[in-house]
This record gives sequence, structure tokens and C-alpha cells, in this order.
Amino acid sequence: MTQVTERGTPLSAAPRAGVRRRSPAAAACVVGGAVAAGLGLGFLAVLVIVLWISSPYPDSGPGGALHLAAGLWLLAHGTELVRYDTLSGVPAPVGMTPLLLVVLPVLLMRRAARLGSAAEEDDEELLPAGAVFSAVLCGYLAVGALVTVYAAGGPMSADPISAAWHIPLVAVLAAAAGVWGARGRPLGPLPSWLPGGVRKAVVRPRYALALRAGAGGALVLLGGGALVVGASLAWHGAEVQASFLSLTGVWSGRFAVLLLALTLIPNAMVWGAAYALGPGFALGADATATPLGFPGAPGLPRFPLLAALPAEGPGNPLTWAVVGVPVVAGLAVGWFAVRRAREVSYGETALTAALGAVVCGLTMTGLAAASAGPLGSRRLSEFGPVWWTTGVAAFAWTAVLAVPVAVAVHAWRTRPAIGPSALDADDAVAVDDRWHDSGVREVRWAAMRKAAGALIPDISPVPPVPPVPPVPQVPPAVVRERRAVTVVSGLDLDPGLLTKPAAPAAPTEAVSAPLAPPVVGARVLARRKPPPE
Repeated sequence: MTQVTERGTPLSAAPRAGVRRRSPAAAACVVGGAVAAGLGLGFLAVLVIVLWISSPYPDSGPGGALHLAAGLWLLAHGTELVRYDTLSGVPAPVGMTPLLLVVLPVLLMRRAARLGSAAEEDDEELLPAGAVFSAVLCGYLAVGALVTVYAAGGPMSADPISAAWHIPLVAVLAAAAGVWGARGRPLGPLPSWLPGGVRKAVVRPRYALALRAGAGGALVLLGGGALVVGASLAWHGAEVQASFLSLTGVWSGRFAVLLLALTLIPNAMVWGAAYALGPGFALGADATATPLGFPGAPGLPRFPLLAALPAEGPGNPLTWAVVGVPVVAGLAVGWFAVRRAREVSYGETALTAALGAVVCGLTMTGLAAASAGPLGSRRLSEFGPVWWTTGVAAFAWTAVLAVPVAVAVHAWRTRPAIGPSALDADDAVAVDDRWHDSGVREVRWAAMRKAAGALIPDISPVPPVPPVPPVPQVPPAVVRERRAVTVVSGLDLDPGLLTKPAAPAAPTEAVSAPLAPPVVGARVLARRKPPPE
């Protein structure tokens, strides 16, 4: 036993309880990404199957419905689909992505990344952010590749080149947002390979203000676009209702049309913003709707949102009124670009407003590109706003209005607090003294009481009360405490010994012993009679 203990092979240390190895954690992240993709696909499959079952005229079996669900899942990522069974025999691309449909895969992928970055127990080892990001992305892209292959045998197959970069793009952005949110949204330093001047410039507060101002301007444009679309739908209410009822006569078909219209509402908001900015949006190869006029598009399909288009012909004051939307957006950018600090110069404020206009233009460029796409061939090959004209118009409108507004707001916030700047320090002190003078306060109080009426009671000043002279205090009389004395027969006590202590004797003389011990306290006891014999 001793030899085994001393010379034996050392045993490996037991693994710590509660600590998971990295391989099971990474595998769990991969499974989480695949589950996120499967949940999105399953939701669309259930919806399509329900509509197929309730339809009285099913064109294909459940296999066709599942292929359609796979195509919709790919379309939610921006992938362009191709429809081959057309009347002309020419393949028709379908590339317009309903923006509300994009929310489904983004939220699921973001949730999977957040769950992979969180620990179930306190002593559990966490994976690095890069490992979680890569593992979740691998699981999601694996399911995406299988769905792309499966959709190729359906009525609307996916374009392989479009699917090869649209699905990874959406997955990367959503997974990065999830990991970043799970880590507490850190804003760490930039990579060291960037130039030092760039890293120092980005940390300045002007860029955070520019992002805030640009986002505010983009939100105002989208809100204005929603207002334009809603007003147009209300104005053409009869045409919209007739278009909705003429598409199908069964409730399942009308429900499907309603769902499609709801998913296209964010696209309509972007189209309305592009219309208010001036470039408008294309409705085919030869038709563009702008505030200046609409030539008409006879080959448009019947759809409720398309029935709310402006009337054919030149523009009128009602269509020109949409110019107020970019004006308000420019004012919003200028307002949010101002810092609440007096040490900021006017040039810094103007530069921040210009950067906010750039952010607003880039945001509208991306939204315009995402909301547009082809709906067929020939005349329907161009559908939606042109991305670069929309971005340039958004930048021009906001820059022209935001820069002077930001400078004016900055000048107003940093104005002198006490009247004209010609006053020197002594005059400023005098003005301040007169303001706080008691007579001036009484005048101001009387004016406020007169303006308020009975709200403020009339409080007259109370005359001062003369001071009362202090009364001299008489010291209280000292009352000596009486002591009880015990009278003992046959003992003679000197009263002076009880009231005044005797002075100590000289150290050279001997001190005689006291006649009796000192009396501390005593009481007089009544003599009892002896008992009778």
C-alpha cells in the first residue's frame, strides 16, 4: 500500500462539480441556432397549412403548402424567389420582402444568441462571445441551406446567389445584436489596427449626438410616411374596399389578403416617406409616383394598398403639402444635434448637425433598398423607391434645415442670462441687487396678487414687536438638609462636630482618638416597656 502511495502513478484530479466543458456548451449553441430557424419555419408552415385547409379551392396538396412556407421563410430574409408557372412562360422574379415578416427571424435568432451567452448556474463556465456567435450562426445557416434546397422543388424556388448572401446577412446582424445585448451592450475601444486619429475621433460626443439626431430624423420621416399612407387610404376608401372584396369571395382568402397587406405596411411607410421627400417610388419600368404628378400605371395588379395611389395627372396643392414631412424631419435633426454645454462652438454644432443628416440619409437609403424589389418581369421589374435617390433627398433636406436650426438653438441656449452683453460686472451686480431689494419684491408681490385675484390672500406686513427686557434671575435660597440624630443615654455629643468638621491637627502633635465614632445616620427609637412578670 505504501509503495502504491509513494511510487504509483498519480491519479488525475477529479473534475469540479458544476463546471461544464466547452464542447457541450458549444453544441447547445449550435442546437439553439437550428431551433431558432426551425421555429420561424414552423410558424409559417402552420399558418400556410391552416389557410390551405380552410380554402375551398386548394390548388395542390400539403407538399405544395410546405414548399410555399419554405419560400416565405426565405423571402423573410430578403431572398429573391422565382416563379416559373406564369402565363407567358417567362420566369417572374419576386423580390419584394415584406418588412414586417423580417421581424420573425430576427427576433428568434437574437433570442438564441442571448440564451447561448447566458449561464444557467452561478458556477457555470461561459463561452466567449465569438464562440457563441459562431456556434449559433452555424446551426442557423445549416437549416437555411436545407430550406433552400427543399424550396427548389416547389412553385417558387429561391435564387441560390440571393440566398447565399441574404440569409447570412440577416443571421449575422441578429446574432451580433443578441450577443452584444447579453454582454450588457458594452461600448469598448475600437480595434488596435485602426489609425489612432480615427479611434480618438470616434470617442467624441459629437458622433453619439449625430446618431441620435439621424435616428430622430429617420423616425420622423417614417411617421410622416405612415401619415401620408393613412390619409391616402382614407381618401380612396371606396376604391380600397372594392379592391379588397374583388380579389376573393371566401373568408380564408380575404384573411390571407389582409395578412399580406399588414406585413406590407412598413414597406408602405417607407414608400410614403420617399414620396414626401420628392423622388417618389416606381410602379413599373415607365411609371413613377411623385408629388409633382403621376402618369398612371395600367398594368398594376389589384391590391388594396395599390388602390390608394394618387390620381393620374399633375400634382395639386394637396400632394404638394407632403413637403412638410421632410421639413419637420430637418427641424428634428437640428434640435437633437445640439449639446447642452456652453463650451461647444458653433462650428462643432454645425458639424454635428451635418453628421446627423448623413446618418438620416444612410438610414433611409437602407430602408428604401429593403422595401423595394421586383414583382414580376417587364413592367413589374421595378417596384418601389430607388434607394440612392431616396438617400440623397433625405440627406439634402435634413442638411439644409438642420445646420441653421442647430446653430440657432445653440445660440439661444447659450445667450447671456442677465440682459444685454454691454453691461459690465458692476452694472450686473447693481441689477442683481435691485432685483433682490425688499421694495422691488413688494412691488412684484402686489402685481402677482392683483393678477391672481382671490387665489393669493392679502397678507399685510405685521409690525415688529418691541423686545422685552430680560428679567434678572434670582438665585434660589440654599436649604440645608436636616440630619437625623440618635439620642443615646449616657453619651455627650458636641453639636459642632456634626455641623462643622474639625480642622486637621499639626503633623508635629499627636492626635487623640475621638470620643465616639462618627454618626452617619440615626433615628430616635421609642423605649419599649418590659413585659410584666
